[in-house]
Amino acid sequence: MSLLTQIEYTSWDSTEEKHRKTVLDFLENGKPGSHITGSAWIINATGDKALLTLHTKLNKWLQPGGHGEQNETVRDTALREAREETGLASLGLLSSGIFDIDVHRIPPNGDTPGHFHYDIRFILRGDEGEKLKISRESKGLRWVSFEEIPSLANHSPGILRMLKKSKELK
Repeated sequence: MSLLTQIEYTSWDSTEEKHRKTVLDFLENGKPGSHITGSAWIINATGDKALLTLHTKLNKWLQPGGHGEQNETVRDTALREAREETGLASLGLLSSGIFDIDVHRIPPNGDTPGHFHYDIRFILRGDEGEKLKISRESKGLRWVSFEEIPSLANHSPGILRMLKKSKELK
């Protein structure tokens, strides 16, 4: 199934619908330096915590994710990045479909100019009791209660949207 076909899903709100349309435009027309990324919103078995990573370069608490490798689907990217960035072997998809779509600007860093990430997000479940392994891309990694997420994630609109969607799953 192509990414274009996968993105024909129902957006959760008008902001996400704008992101979905922006991703479709990017897939058709491209934008130099920008990337499709895959990320994972990982929740625990009781559905009251999410696993967040303190990103080294951005210095923000975010969901695991990143750039795809050759011949890798965006879903495979999200799963691989989640495993690499958390060390969790217990990860499993809660749904095979897209959970969220977000477009955000990545600021310049060293020789890398500012660019956009067209982020396709999947929801996963992980074992909160399993030992975490911090990757080189992270300064921290922890399970965060849903109540703590808004302040820890600096009220990031994309994180807040995924949080609200997660609460609806209960």
